[in-house]
Amino acid sequence: MNMRWDLSPLYKSFKSKEFEQDKNTLESLVSEILNWCGEELLNSENPEKKIAKYISYMTEFNNLAIRLYNFCELTLSVEAKNSVAQKEVEKLERLFTELNSAEVAFQKWIGALHNLEEIISKDELSKEHSFFINEIAGKNKYLLSEEEERVIARMKNTGSAAWSKLQNLITSTLLVDIVVDGEEKKLPLPVVRNMAHHKDGEVRKAAYEAELKAYKKIEESSAACLNGIKGEVLTLSEMRGYSSPLEETLINSRMDRESLEAMLTAIKESLPAFNRYFRKKAELLGYEGGLPFYEMFAPVGGAEMSFTYEEARDFIVENFNSFSKRLSDYAATAFEEGWIDAETREGKRGGAFCSNLIPIKQSRIMSNFTGSFSDVATLAHELGHGYHGACLNDERLLNTNYPMPIAETASIFCETIVKNAALKKAGGAEALTILENDISDEAQVIVDIYSRFLFESAIFERRKESALSSEEFKELMMEAQIKAYGSALDEELLHPYMWVNKPHYYYAEANFYNFPYAFGLLFAKGLYAEYLKRGEKFIGDYDKLLSVTGKMKIADITKLMGVDIHDVNFWRSSLKLIEEQIDRFIELA
Repeated sequence: MNMRWDLSPLYKSFKSKEFEQDKNTLESLVSEILNWCGEELLNSENPEKKIAKYISYMTEFNNLAIRLYNFCELTLSVEAKNSVAQKEVEKLERLFTELNSAEVAFQKWIGALHNLEEIISKDELSKEHSFFINEIAGKNKYLLSEEEERVIARMKNTGSAAWSKLQNLITSTLLVDIVVDGEEKKLPLPVVRNMAHHKDGEVRKAAYEAELKAYKKIEESSAACLNGIKGEVLTLSEMRGYSSPLEETLINSRMDRESLEAMLTAIKESLPAFNRYFRKKAELLGYEGGLPFYEMFAPVGGAEMSFTYEEARDFIVENFNSFSKRLSDYAATAFEEGWIDAETREGKRGGAFCSNLIPIKQSRIMSNFTGSFSDVATLAHELGHGYHGACLNDERLLNTNYPMPIAETASIFCETIVKNAALKKAGGAEALTILENDISDEAQVIVDIYSRFLFESAIFERRKESALSSEEFKELMMEAQIKAYGSALDEELLHPYMWVNKPHYYYAEANFYNFPYAFGLLFAKGLYAEYLKRGEKFIGDYDKLLSVTGKMKIADITKLMGVDIHDVNFWRSSLKLIEEQIDRFIELA
């Protein structure tokens, strides 16, 4: 079975007639939009017609831009040194930068209208895009002048965007020196990191040591990248009038501080339960003190759980069908039609992600599959993102852009389906292995994500004063890990380079890309519990929930399922489900 994806539904190649035509069309469209804004936004006459025209323009633009940009970025994700793809990305980014002045002009124009709701009510297209329009108008107060925004957009291409590309390149091409079965090898970083799941403790330790040693080669360049990106974020956040990058992130996430604080309160209360889990795992692995970082993913239970890619497909498709045929059919299509790139190879970035390609009603999923049950769960997770996109296929394109926190809902829900199915069928050592694997993943999303939130918060505070050295980044990372994990980990064997490994820190447009994972896990846990109560009646409401995530604030979306995310007790109830799993694990072990 083919483990590489097929991008031809987007374009056959960079030299294809279709790719060149769409690039030329997009370029002409940007010029047309710029001219239209320059002529039509000088006054407030006929506002309903102008709003409708802008919506039509942006729909057409996004339809082309999503296809072109994703073809380039998806190529680069598996071919880090593809110079053609890199050049095309840069050309597109320059074009997007040109459009920025039109977007700013429209935002300022619409922000000055005093009777916006009345204007929207006069046009059907505008009514369908009312959330999109109101969100643009609401963010007007954070805009600088049109000229300043134009200059900033251009400078980002050689600022934060360039730093981000550099970091992606050096980590994607980093080869790790490691001895495997007595033979010295140079292996891609994702392959070595996957050894953390190996059944042999010596292999896990050797991989950890080799990984940390490899990071020394790129720590100074990574520190320069992170300083450049975070420095830019702080500067722009202050100039635009945000109290902090966190406030900007929350506004862009359509989430309020009250919801975040309620969730973080419940998370901090749950840390002792996770501490018990890690200490029990340390005991099972023969450690008297805390658990070494390299043992966090060590298999427990003695069960040999490995899957071929075909077995992984069959397991996922079958168990997705227990929820709904629509979900199962989506997954089957993704596997069969080449929507997934699962093969590990040099030049391919680590981790996993899903890109939803709404204009062609498809998605593309990247993972690094090595056959572990964790890899199966990762595939289910990313297919959940893809299913979320499928539920948005009938929505207007401008109504499909959902924020980070709600983005993890469908993915974790699908992951839960697969993990619970595996646990239900297993017995004895396998049950313990699956249960432990599930808790381990949840600990990453709750405890490690909390450490990353603390780390990023600390970075922004320190970066206000000056750039940080690689040593300071390492110290802050270990401090954050100690605060989150407590005495559960061996403080002499932490992971000081997690800031190099995780690409999310290098996204200038998506700061604090950590707490949304915790939000997604806990919200999905609550939804899954509701599904077990309601059965088939739940499925239609769930699909509808996913379909409106691009046109509502998060608190309003969750209310559709009867959830108040301002109430700390909701978060406690979801975390209670995990604590019960931990109790069961300790009992079985």
